[in-house]
Amino acid sequence: MSEAPYDKSIFSAQRICVIVPTFNNGKTITAVIHGIQQYTGNIIVVNDGSTDDTLQVLAKMKGLEVVGYEKNAGKGFAIRTGFKHALERGFDYAITIDSDGQHFPDDLPVFIEKLKTAPKAVIVGSRNIQTEGMPAKNTFANKFSNFWFWAETGLRLPDTQSGFRLYPIKEYRNSRFYTRKYEFEVEVLVRSAWSSIDIVPIPVRVYYPPEGERVSHFRPLPDFGRISILNTVLVLLTFLYILPLKAIKYLVNNKLTDVVKEQLGKHNENPFKIASALGFGVFMGIVPIWGFQMLAAAFLAHFLRLNKVLVLLASNISIPPMIPFIIYFSYKTGGLFVNNPQTFNADTLAHLKEKVMTGHFYDTLNEFGYSIIQYVLGSLVFGFVLGLCVWLISCLILKIAGLMKKERFV
Repeated sequence: MSEAPYDKSIFSAQRICVIVPTFNNGKTITAVIHGIQQYTGNIIVVNDGSTDDTLQVLAKMKGLEVVGYEKNAGKGFAIRTGFKHALERGFDYAITIDSDGQHFPDDLPVFIEKLKTAPKAVIVGSRNIQTEGMPAKNTFANKFSNFWFWAETGLRLPDTQSGFRLYPIKEYRNSRFYTRKYEFEVEVLVRSAWSSIDIVPIPVRVYYPPEGERVSHFRPLPDFGRISILNTVLVLLTFLYILPLKAIKYLVNNKLTDVVKEQLGKHNENPFKIASALGFGVFMGIVPIWGFQMLAAAFLAHFLRLNKVLVLLASNISIPPMIPFIIYFSYKTGGLFVNNPQTFNADTLAHLKEKVMTGHFYDTLNEFGYSIIQYVLGSLVFGFVLGLCVWLISCLILKIAGLMKKERFV
């Protein structure tokens, strides 16, 4: 007994269309379109300047909207063109599917089902990257992309390069995207995460034909190069703009005492990690990278999985009133390892404090004949020792306060 036909009205009722970007896929696009038509007639094909018989093949098929342009501009531009056309047609969601036959249109209902519980999310069809037949270069590129996506958003996805996705395009009405080729699929995911749009993975199947039959327009050197450049820009934006902006908004919208209380109990962090965040923050407030301490502290706390707010709070040990003391004890500590006859006095400390604020601190050390090596080495050792003391004291305080719980083995 054959299965009952799919209720195609579901796509129209929820204002969902399917966008098929294509470039020289005349041999495979017919099967892809016929597969999609089993589920919906809301199909927008974007011809990305094909030079083969793709347009002639599409002309023989009914029930399609074909948009496009003469010169090939890239997959990202084709998807953006599809988004624009879909919004003009009144659609709220768009599912993108590749036209090379690697995706199975039979997985379309999986997206619709997930949409019920994630109506404002980007739903990404995640392939099994270990599946038989997946090219080794694809596996490496996917893992590489997954890592940088995590670095830029703090989120983990199993497959950031899948082109089989459902987008809530209504959320992008006022968005301006900048990339035009394969790197667009990275840009849209990262910027969605930055805009607090949920990103939800679902498992989908994938088909990779034998090497001789495989049609791919991905050019490893230029395309991978563009993706790498984009990731470099996105990482810089993450740590120079996105994370500081979120921290400022968070602190502005919450009282400092409430922030501290929340961070102490956030994610059920154990006392060891709380004390580690405070100790590490003190160390970063003393290391000799004036002007970049907060940024470096936030960056390293992210990778060390430490509470970023607590780290940043503790790194504020380097506030102006404390700077003379930090400089003095750092230099004195360095004197244990480097023999330099120069000694500090009150006037020198005041002058150095002023130079720290203007970015000429190290020039001034040279000017007065002081050893930069002595200061740098001393600050690292002094910062480590003071950070360790803060860690020990924090553990002790938390234990006295009753937060240090004994581990129980079951």
